[in-house]
Amino acid sequence: MGPDANRNDRFPHVLLATARQAWELDEDAQALTQALEAAGIPSAPAVWDDPEVDWSASELVVVRSTWDYARRRDQFLQWASSVDASTQLANPYPLIEWNTDKRYLHDLAEAGLPVVATSFASRGDPPDLTSTLIESLADGGEFVVKPSVSAGSKDTGRFDSSNATDALHLARRIIDEGRTAMFQPYLGSVDHVGETGLVFFEGRFSHAFRKAALLAPGGEADHGLFALERIDPAIATRDQLELARQVVQWSTGRFSTEPLYARVDLLEADGGAPVLLELELTEPSWFLGTDPESPARAAAAIGSRLGRTAGA
Repeated sequence: MGPDANRNDRFPHVLLATARQAWELDEDAQALTQALEAAGIPSAPAVWDDPEVDWSASELVVVRSTWDYARRRDQFLQWASSVDASTQLANPYPLIEWNTDKRYLHDLAEAGLPVVATSFASRGDPPDLTSTLIESLADGGEFVVKPSVSAGSKDTGRFDSSNATDALHLARRIIDEGRTAMFQPYLGSVDHVGETGLVFFEGRFSHAFRKAALLAPGGEADHGLFALERIDPAIATRDQLELARQVVQWSTGRFSTEPLYARVDLLEADGGAPVLLELELTEPSWFLGTDPESPARAAAAIGSRLGRTAGA
């Protein structure tokens, strides 16, 4: 579990929630803990489902790399609710509950924000809905099938008309397991432009990065705990910044609370305009290595959430 997460003699104190084996794989971990130390903020990693951790002994719990929650979201939400009731949780429980199921994309689209066209199917829907959705998407080119509750690109596949049957099998497996399947067109710009992520701390833009195409053609891939990604620094365009700010502001208004952190993942639509792929408010990588000043910004935001000036 790393440093002793149960010490209560060094306040203010931050616990960084992670998953077993994830802390060593988290590229942000070292940069973040070093920045917190430089700011005079004691911190320690702690595994979210470790029953020995006394979360109430900290002044702030920051959800970082809890990447194994997807298959037991109910347990994860119970944990988050309990922590939120005993100390300060970032992001707060209502945001986590909403954001850990990608059906939140429907809410953002209903709000008028440009979102990648997304459909969902689950138990109780008409039996032919899944095949109808896949047939429609296959007629238009490549498409993606994945669960609405997922992390690290698990149970996710990129398909086309040549392997639509495989897509149907994946979708039905997801639904048969009591989960919700989601369907999106695969935007071709991903292969030559990539995906742009914009990271915000305390509602303020910090930095942007570019993620290369992750899903290879040919169906479902097995990535283990999470998928390895090629990440490079990026400069956000004015349109990307405007959309990302609108998304963060909308979620802040909906829950009447500003997230400590937010990552807005954008793609380029056919006409070149940005479109939202995901809003990450739970356990996204911040890719602090793409901007040398971003670890200090993250630490300052955490210090602000603690109600003190970082470094003071």
